[in-house]
Amino acid sequence: MPYSRFSGSLTSPKVDVVIDMGNPFLNLTVDGFLKIGAVAATRAAAEDTYHILQKGKGRVFGLLQLKKMCKEGAYWGTVAGLYVGTEYGVERIRGKRDWKNAMIGGAVTGAIVSAANNNKKDRIAMDAITGAAVATAAEFINYLT
Repeated sequence: MPYSRFSGSLTSPKVDVVIDMGNPFLNLTVDGFLKIGAVAATRAAAEDTYHILQKGKGRVFGLLQLKKMCKEGAYWGTVAGLYVGTEYGVERIRGKRDWKNAMIGGAVTGAIVSAANNNKKDRIAMDAITGAAVATAAEFINYLT
């Protein structure tokens, strides 16, 4: 009986943009904004492309899709920049690099984003807890890999 197997490794290309703002806090914040903002904009473009192809009416990518890409990129880039900057600030204040920095950064980011969306106190607290849980889980998963 024939037998075969696949052996090898898959790697993704690494693209890194470095913008030196003269301060490590600003460097990390801008880096987080640009990377996650680009991912969010790409996701919005892919989603709109799918919907255009699904309708099959020959529509082209237009200004509405570009506007959505920019809004998504700016929103998620801002959230990511806020999180990365907060986590770095907490690390500098505490003098330690551990999962607690991610937890505090996630909680602060969740609370600020929720408050900026004019949510009530209960919702802000729930979003802070969710932000802390997601950031802490991501930190633990990152540690395992």
